[in-house]
Amino acid sequence: MTKDEIIIYKNEEGLPAIEVVFGNDTVWLTQQQMQQLFNKTKQNISLHIKNIFNENELDKSSTVKKSLTVQKEGDRSVSREIEFYSLDVIISVGYRVKSVEGTKFRIWANQILRDYLINGYALNHKKLQEQSQQLKELKQAIKLVGAVQNNHLLNHDELKDTFKILTDYVYALDVLDRYDHQQLENEVSGHRGDFKIDYDSALEAIDDLRVKFGGSKLFGNEKDQSFKSSLYTIYQTFDGEELSEYGRKSGQSIIFRSKKSFIF
Repeated sequence: MTKDEIIIYKNEEGLPAIEVVFGNDTVWLTQQQMQQLFNKTKQNISLHIKNIFNENELDKSSTVKKSLTVQKEGDRSVSREIEFYSLDVIISVGYRVKSVEGTKFRIWANQILRDYLINGYALNHKKLQEQSQQLKELKQAIKLVGAVQNNHLLNHDELKDTFKILTDYVYALDVLDRYDHQQLENEVSGHRGDFKIDYDSALEAIDDLRVKFGGSKLFGNEKDQSFKSSLYTIYQTFDGEELSEYGRKSGQSIIFRSKKSFIF
């Protein structure tokens, strides 16, 4: 089983908390965790699980996942393959042992899944809206270049520069998409000094870009002080150490914070 999110389940009776694995749109427990949850013996839980599959109540291939875990046994670290059981199995075992705690766990787990589905839908809907807007902007830019070219308003070098801007824009969209999906890796480009950009220098750089791209007042128009706040957050230190994990990749962080937070 791939690495998934861990959610803590703790009942009202003050029993030890259980680390519940959340992944593949369900929750997972080991047999040992079910013993703790239902307060039953290993033999009892094992028998019920065996009967569930023997009676074809559930399909084992879709409700059981294996994960390699490292356990400490004395002075040795031993790797063992542990079976995890989905919520369907957990609920079925709970019915068979007639556990009140099983009912509480089912209610808790269903709420977790419901929140996940709602939040996941909202996040995906927002991403789709953002991507739709980006595609619309790109289409408009391409149409503009085509119209300009047809009217012979640009010479060859100017046309090359315009296409380079479009290429850079498409690349930026791709980088942001990889960042959203946590697939972005650091690109090593040789040694870099400890360069840090301050707020005033950043605004000067934006002014230079504004002139380069036609001088529109809409370009780089900061809507509030959030850009200044983002720079402060990135370079914030304590006892000489940078607090932000983005300290060594601050340029990357500035781009993402500006784009994703709609600073301009």
